[in-house]
Amino acid sequence: MNIFMMILIAVFMLGFYMISSPSQRVIQQETEYAITKSDLRSIAECTSAVHNAQIRGETFQDVCVEQNGIRSAFVCLNSNMRVTNCEIVKNKKPDYTYIVTATNTINADNYNKMLEILEEYFPDAGTFGIFMNGKIMIGGTVGARIVSDAITDEMNLEDGQLVYLTQYEIPAEDTIFTAPVQTDVICPIGTIKTYRFGRWQCIGYNTKTDCGGDMIWDSELSACVADESKKPLCAEQQTAVLVDSVWECINPFPEKVCPNGMTARLNYSTLEWECVTDPSASKNTKKCENLTHGAIFGAVGTTIRVPTSSCTDCEQQITDYDTCETFCIPDPSKLDNKSCYPGNTKECSGNNKGFYFGFPTYSYANKVSAVKGYAIPLDKQHSQNRKFNCMDCGDQGIDTERSIPPYIIVCK
Repeated sequence: MNIFMMILIAVFMLGFYMISSPSQRVIQQETEYAITKSDLRSIAECTSAVHNAQIRGETFQDVCVEQNGIRSAFVCLNSNMRVTNCEIVKNKKPDYTYIVTATNTINADNYNKMLEILEEYFPDAGTFGIFMNGKIMIGGTVGARIVSDAITDEMNLEDGQLVYLTQYEIPAEDTIFTAPVQTDVICPIGTIKTYRFGRWQCIGYNTKTDCGGDMIWDSELSACVADESKKPLCAEQQTAVLVDSVWECINPFPEKVCPNGMTARLNYSTLEWECVTDPSASKNTKKCENLTHGAIFGAVGTTIRVPTSSCTDCEQQITDYDTCETFCIPDPSKLDNKSCYPGNTKECSGNNKGFYFGFPTYSYANKVSAVKGYAIPLDKQHSQNRKFNCMDCGDQGIDTERSIPPYIIVCK
């Protein structure tokens, strides 16, 4: 009986040793490590595939993307390290452009294993690692890459996420050739900036070949005449009329009958006739008995309106009693008049927005003392509508040296 009990005890001890032996535990641990490492490597490979597809402008579709919450996006920053649109605006690209791909958070116990996988299988991937405390921890001995706060907020990055970050440059659609970068030249009134002999120069303004508004130079008459090619198609019972060098559609024969002492005037905002006080009905107590107005000449057969003392809702009438000439100039006090500017004037302010007046011609601007010494921009960015307009310079900002609101706004 004792021998039988000793045999049972021996068998029991042998089984216990075999089950709990060190060699068995090592095999079990190695198997678990291999499974975890395989899962982590699958996450890294799926993240890399999504990131590379984003670079090529494609979409990687696989079940691993949804399982691991992988998302990829373009993130662009301006010079102030703030998020901006990833597009070329007026031949200007964003200062910094990135492609960022991120996964769900990884268990903290697997950080070292993931870094080993990145070092072994993705040694040339660049910035590819685990996000921790505003940095991307990269596998191997490379170190860490600091991530901008703007990118962190835009992508909602959290500690423990696997992040792949690549900096790139937006390709230009067309090759644009520009003049060499030089110091900006500000030309005085009467001259124009021209690129000659490899540099910018100020040359005399040639009034013979450049006419304001809808006018064109006639070499035979040696004068600016109406440009018939810009003549608009008007509605029924309206006629295209040249008003202060600009074509307008109006009814040249007013139907409004005004009482004594008043005369019909065209309202430039509504293009309707209204009764106003007749300036010729009041006797001039000054030395000028007869007021004159600058006439506009055109080709034979062109319908032309001789300017009167009527001004737009954004202007005031001024009389020069030395020359007995009456003309209109901008009146900033009328900015709050909805007929002058229909928008909210408080929204057009700051370092990037400001008001400017739509000067129609250089001759008009020469009569405004407030803009003496400033170059008047008459280009397609600035309207010539004889009203106050809001200019939005965007990220460029306003050139304060060349601007004098609310008369002139020039973007940098």
